[in-house]
Order: sequence, then C-alpha cells, then structure tokens
Amino acid sequence: MIRVERTEDLDLFVKVAPPLYSDDLLYVQPLIIEEKKMIDVKNNPFYKYAKRALFVAYEDGKPAGRIAAIVNTRHNEVHQDRVGFFGFFESINDKDVADALFLKAEEFLSENGLDTMRGPISPSMNDISGLLIKGFFQEPVFMMPYNKFYYIDLIEGYGFKKVKDLYAFYLTTANKPKERLLKLARYVQRKFSIELRHFSRKNFEEDVKTIHYLYCEAWKDNWGFVPPTYEEFRYGVEDFKTMVPEELVIFAYKDSKPCGFSAIVPDFNQALKGLGGRITPLNALKALYKIRKIDNYRLITLGVLPECRKMGVDLLLYIKSFEVVEKRKGRGGELSWTLEDNDAINKPILKMGAEHYKTYRIYEKKIDLH
Repeated sequence: MIRVERTEDLDLFVKVAPPLYSDDLLYVQPLIIEEKKMIDVKNNPFYKYAKRALFVAYEDGKPAGRIAAIVNTRHNEVHQDRVGFFGFFESINDKDVADALFLKAEEFLSENGLDTMRGPISPSMNDISGLLIKGFFQEPVFMMPYNKFYYIDLIEGYGFKKVKDLYAFYLTTANKPKERLLKLARYVQRKFSIELRHFSRKNFEEDVKTIHYLYCEAWKDNWGFVPPTYEEFRYGVEDFKTMVPEELVIFAYKDSKPCGFSAIVPDFNQALKGLGGRITPLNALKALYKIRKIDNYRLITLGVLPECRKMGVDLLLYIKSFEVVEKRKGRGGELSWTLEDNDAINKPILKMGAEHYKTYRIYEKKIDLH
C-alpha cells in the first residue's frame, strides 16, 4: 500500500483502473487528463475547501486497487455534520485488498475529526457519484459511474449500508411526447409567459453565471447538495465551451428573469471507447469522426427555481430537450441522475415515457476504529 502525494505521480493513481477492466467489453476508459483534473489539488478550486488522500494497493508487485479519502469542509458547514467521503474506488475481487483500502480511507477521515464515511463520491456530489447496482447491460454514459458487479459485495462486506439511491432513466426519440403533454406545454407557456432560449458562446461568461445561479438555487434543498463556488463551477464547465453545441443548453425566462434551465451533453463515451484514455495525434481523426457519429445523449441537469415549479417550466424544458435531440437525429438519451425519493422530478420523467433503467447507490458507515 502506498500513498500518492505528488502531482507528478497522479498518473500512477489514474492508471490503476483500466487493467481491472481488460476483460470487460462495456468499460469505457475516461480521459486521463479529465480524471487527473478531479484529483489535482493544485489547480482544482474544489480543494480550496477540501483535501484528499490517495492510496494504491499492490498484490504481487502489481496495482490491485485504489481509493481516495476526501474531507469536504463545505459539506460539513452546510449540513452541520462530520461526514467524510471515499471515491475513485477500484479493486480486484479480493476482500482483503478492498478492506485494506477502506481502512486507509477511514483512518485518514478519522484523523481529520470525522465520524462517518460516505461514498463512492468522486470527489463531490457535483461530480461523479454512486455505485452501479442495477443496469449491468450496456456501456456507461458520459460522466456516469461504471463498476464491476462484485464491488457491491466488497463495499457491503466492509460494513457499508445504503444511505441513498440515484436513478437514471432512458428515453428514446421513438417514444414521442403524448399530444396532451404537448398541448399542456403550449398552454402553460402562454399562461405564464415563459420564454425559452439557447446558450450563447458569445455570452459565455454571463450564461455560465446564470447557470451557476440557477443550479445552486434549484438544488439547494436536495439531499447531500453543496453549492459549488463560482470558481469551482466555472472550472468544471470549461471544456463544455467548445465541446457542447449551444442548442443543447436551454434557458427558461419569466418576466425577463431566468427561472430554469436544462443541459444536455453528447454521450462522448461513444467516441472515447477504444482510445485508451487519450486523444493523440494518431487517434485524433478517429476521435473526431466518432464524435460526429454520436447518436446518444445525456440530460445531465434540469432545474427550476422553487417559486416557478408549479408553472410547468420543467415540462417545457423536457419537451424542448427532446425536440433538440430528435432534430440532431439522436436515438435517445439518458436522464441522470435523480434522487430516488424526488417524486417531483421522477414522476414527470416517467410521464414523458422514460424507463428507469439504472440505479446507483451511495453507501455510508460510522467510523469506528476502536
């Protein structure tokens, strides 16, 4: 077991995962540069209010697993608790290896005065959260977790219990919105004078500030949510400036003020598969060709201000998002993720004809090293 501490050694931590999935036809290796950004304490603004410890386990001289222990001081300030997190967990199917990794994470969190360990969260709820427990049948969608089925036993075998499930839904463009929903959308748009517009690269900074405001206000009462600072949020969306077409981000306005938004991203995993986690001069043309062929999407977020939630703004955004994907000749998209008990979101998604097809679980255990 070693602790990875130097920025120049982050490759060691990131490269633990791919060999574990060498026999898995569904695995899509994330871009190495993007994974490193999430654990880079020098450049990622998240770590102005957090710290982490990275551990790599070895067996017979080869990397056998990894884990990150994360102290998020803003989470504890917002929720008035002493919860620490584990994330980026990977392991061979060996309980001793997994237990050793969890113990290291638990020790680090305990040393920092925390009494509970929760995860997998990598590194925050605003990033990649949950363990896949249902839906082991197709490739993961961009920026969603993927793991071996046996991870469930490894995590639960250490004493973790479910604290919250996250849902992912799938909606095909063949499953068009029912006419009554379209009529209702047109009615509420007229009644409440809701205006829709797309994101603008020309006004990138202002539009990102608007999204940040709506994101923080719309999610502020959600379980586990910690509003990201603007600097943190801006860091996370930088790549979207060039990679995500303007029409995929939609704003809703009432009385000339923003009241909601939705954001879709192309499923870049369709292009990343087989690239080994890197875009190089040798595979750049192949990657570009595959990006142009993407026909799957992910509705990554949709939020409405609390005071506007009974005006049908969410329905307008869902239908407009559907129309955009249909216009781009997409076959459909994943709507992810939502909290299992968020009926205000889950019920409208199901009414749109989507299928709840994947479930991700967040676990928790009390820290007790005595």
